[in-house]
Amino acid sequence: MISLTILVENTARGAGILGEHGLSFWIDTGAHRVLFDTGQGMALIHNAARLGIDLSLADAIVLSHGHFDHVGGLEAALTAAPRAPLFLHPRAVEPKFIGTDPAATRRISTTYVETESFLHDERQVIFTREPCEVAPGVWATGQIPRTNDFEDTGGPFFLDPALTRPDPLLDDQAFYLSTSQGIIVICGCAHAGVVNTLSHIARLTGDAPVRALFGGLHLENASVRRMEETVRALRACQPHQIGCCHCTGLAAIRRLWDEFPGVCLQVYAGRRLEFAD
Repeated sequence: MISLTILVENTARGAGILGEHGLSFWIDTGAHRVLFDTGQGMALIHNAARLGIDLSLADAIVLSHGHFDHVGGLEAALTAAPRAPLFLHPRAVEPKFIGTDPAATRRISTTYVETESFLHDERQVIFTREPCEVAPGVWATGQIPRTNDFEDTGGPFFLDPALTRPDPLLDDQAFYLSTSQGIIVICGCAHAGVVNTLSHIARLTGDAPVRALFGGLHLENASVRRMEETVRALRACQPHQIGCCHCTGLAAIRRLWDEFPGVCLQVYAGRRLEFAD
């Protein structure tokens, strides 16, 4: 039995479970356990304890990209799991900003990640742009090629506070695991575009069927064309379950629920999903 537990999400259900703008998944294959993203850092440890999850058992910690709502809990996660190797793209440590006016720029990276404070002799840290098997049958995609002309990073992201250097967010990566009924895909924010992400994973897996798609898709500001192409790509994949959340945007989530009745489900902190394999 494979289980996915949402440790951090914007919304929460269950006694004492906290919600925050962020994302973190705990993946348990029965033989191995992986923490994918860490949220902002206010909810991770608390929610894991409430849900009976022992983070010290993590066989790996994987970061989808360097934004604070995905890496803010990293220091706490590494303290809780001192032996777990850490996987991230080398550009996840870059300073990151968001804004449309230099006078009102907001920093969206963290000092802990920017200064690479996670590096020390006892910690195995794997910087990689390539697909990487973080545990048997469990993969980080590595850097995702941008192959279409309708997807962008989803917002005004920059590498400097003066907003002169657009951030292509090359550090964005997704996560997938193989099952007998197809692959389960988890996106952090899909800044590379969910269609690019699914196309990349299809190439890596020999067009394995998509059993489920979860996570943030950053479609809040999507153009009409981008939304149409996204629906078309998901229809071609025919996932059995779609659980989009976090940065996807309410209008986009509603559109997906309309387009895929009986397939979409709610994803929130405190939810555990199980998959027979």
